[in-house]
Amino acid sequence: MLSILDRYIFRSLLVNYAIALATMLSLYVILDLFVNMDEFTEQGHPVAVVARSVFSYYWPNLLVYFAQLASVITLFACLATIARMRRLNEITAVLVSGVSLYRLAAPVIVFGLASTALLVVDTEWLIPAVAHRLARDHDDMEGAKVYEVLFLRDRDGALLSAAQFHPTRRDLRQVLVLTRDENGDIVRTLEADRAMWEPPDNTRPQGRWRLERSRQTARVHYPPGQLGPPAARNITNPAYYESELSPEAIQLRQSAGWVRFLSLSQLNELEKRGGAMVAEVVQTKHARNTGPIVAVVMLLLGLPFFLDRSPANVLSDTGKCMAICGLCYVGTFVSQGIRPASGSALPVWIPIFVFGTLAMILIDRIRT
Repeated sequence: MLSILDRYIFRSLLVNYAIALATMLSLYVILDLFVNMDEFTEQGHPVAVVARSVFSYYWPNLLVYFAQLASVITLFACLATIARMRRLNEITAVLVSGVSLYRLAAPVIVFGLASTALLVVDTEWLIPAVAHRLARDHDDMEGAKVYEVLFLRDRDGALLSAAQFHPTRRDLRQVLVLTRDENGDIVRTLEADRAMWEPPDNTRPQGRWRLERSRQTARVHYPPGQLGPPAARNITNPAYYESELSPEAIQLRQSAGWVRFLSLSQLNELEKRGGAMVAEVVQTKHARNTGPIVAVVMLLLGLPFFLDRSPANVLSDTGKCMAICGLCYVGTFVSQGIRPASGSALPVWIPIFVFGTLAMILIDRIRT
């Protein structure tokens, strides 16, 4: 059962969280829009079209902005609640009633864990669902640009290329698919003038590309000792190409940082396939796993500065808290950008080891 004190604290936490969420996301959007406004207006579209493009770009990107700021938003909401109680001498009244500071911090920590769960939902389900939209440029909200596709990895070791990819028409022009064996040798080539995407339906769990003017050449190997050439060609004209690369997946791959938009299950699948991107995938996985932990560590790092009965030093404690938590946030950001040659993910975990230990020391020194 929640006590009156718990309900009071939770109510303040929700209000401060809503304020922090709206303020920080709005500032992020305004700053980004200020820098990139010319990208939306350079084609001379009417105001209504520009406004629609701005909305179309920023609504899915709000999910990414939230993932970047979730720990800061939670920290601000929790510490603003405790700081207000301290400034109004409410902490003193709570202590006089026989409630310890640890008990006072309990609903704050529970709220911090619950808000951190929103970060997991955001990165594991919401962002992957709109990942192809996040790959768009500021000046191409309608998907009118034509891209060149170069050697995208597909199922069964295939590499897909196309001279032109039309996102809005969902088709490819001048298609070339190279299929390799386990040794990396090309065993089949598929060429087509055009390919149009057909999504999966009740009869087909796998999507496919419908081909026009196709030509597939496969190498046929004869068993050793059999008369005939060591290898021959088998030429066919398939009407379809079964593929994991949908137009949305191709559009996503056009983004330089497309791996960070994937869920952990998708990252695990990429890691199993191997290839040149394994090191980046592994590091992204560890960064994803450490994100919620860093959010909790930052909260535990900031709480000891405000769990005090004296209201006189709120401003100075706020400055100390901002310095320590800011160092943790920046250190985490820097460590996630380090890519050791050995492929080790240790740098991503170093801020947790350092600042997690410091948080435990500060919490132990709280005078209850």
